[in-house]
Amino acid sequence: MNKIIHQFQQITGAPPALVIRAPGRINLIGEHIDYHEGFVLPAAIDKALYFAVSPRTDSRLELYAHDLNEHYSGDIQHLIRSGMGWPDYLLGAVSELLQDGYTPGGVNLVFGGDIPAGSGLSSSAAMENGMLFALNYLFELGISKLNMIRLAQRGENNFVGMNCGIMDMFASMMGRKNEVIRIDCRSLEYAYFPFNLPDHTLVLCNSGVKHALVNSDYNTRRAEAESGLHLLKGTAYADIRSLRDLTPDMLFAERNLLTPLVFKRCKHVVEENERVLLACRALEKGDAHWLGQLLYQSHEGLQHEYEVSCPEMDFLVDETRSDDAVAGSRMMGGGFGGCTLNLVRKESVPEFLTRLEQAYFQKFRIRLASHEVRLTDGVGII
Repeated sequence: MNKIIHQFQQITGAPPALVIRAPGRINLIGEHIDYHEGFVLPAAIDKALYFAVSPRTDSRLELYAHDLNEHYSGDIQHLIRSGMGWPDYLLGAVSELLQDGYTPGGVNLVFGGDIPAGSGLSSSAAMENGMLFALNYLFELGISKLNMIRLAQRGENNFVGMNCGIMDMFASMMGRKNEVIRIDCRSLEYAYFPFNLPDHTLVLCNSGVKHALVNSDYNTRRAEAESGLHLLKGTAYADIRSLRDLTPDMLFAERNLLTPLVFKRCKHVVEENERVLLACRALEKGDAHWLGQLLYQSHEGLQHEYEVSCPEMDFLVDETRSDDAVAGSRMMGGGFGGCTLNLVRKESVPEFLTRLEQAYFQKFRIRLASHEVRLTDGVGII
């Protein structure tokens, strides 16, 4: 954070008016179901982006990515895609503000942090939330956190072109220390559940495989599952709004209507939604073993049914199955790379990581970066 503030002062000659922390997020369970109006169970974490910001007297946007040593210069009245990648997440948030009739001014902004790029910890949502939170505060726009979350999602959908759900923005904005959030992605009703497993901790293992989801099969998977919903609505299930309204029994009863591929996509969504609700019960009981088994089941659905995993991620999960120190493991995030999430006995973390790092390097010649994470509060002013 100090480096961000220092760069801001070097560039502008003055300290920032505002410093904001916008965390990344994990998702304990509930993958690829947020855009199907299902339940998810994310949390904000102690990896974050920091924003040093001051208002300008004109409409210029002078944006600096500290970690990339890159600069974008534009005008709030003439927003176009940058062709640079990262500015578009910030610009998309601004674009949606303007669409809703808000009138923020220009800013000088420097951001950077310790969310590992390409790890699936949603640095994009942290960027969007940080930008919106800053503009809302500096220009006294009076936007609620829930509406900022909606604006952030719309910016990524409409400006960036990523057809994502709302979970990442919600978790980053609304996180609470040592708790996970169960979000109903249809109504945006939410409830907090304590992550109180005193003998266990969460460890992220970064595969080192990075895929840009906008250019991946992410949107294809969504379209395939939604095609199944369309077909099922032509049956006795005409009143369903989304796949979240189906039970496994309902889906299996009509499986002959669907191609094998579409059935697999729908099966993951329906079963993963139920796993989220079971995970909440496991947390209420403090049952690490039950929670861990649900994590493994989630990975199997993502690997074999939604098919968004990759060999590196599957190897990392499979290597944990014979380790008594690991209660459960799964790939996390949109897929096609990123991190696995591991529920590990605290006392065994060093041995677990040593063994996994050695096995991974021997198999793929990739150095495994790992992070033990803690659950934290959401976006806020420092």
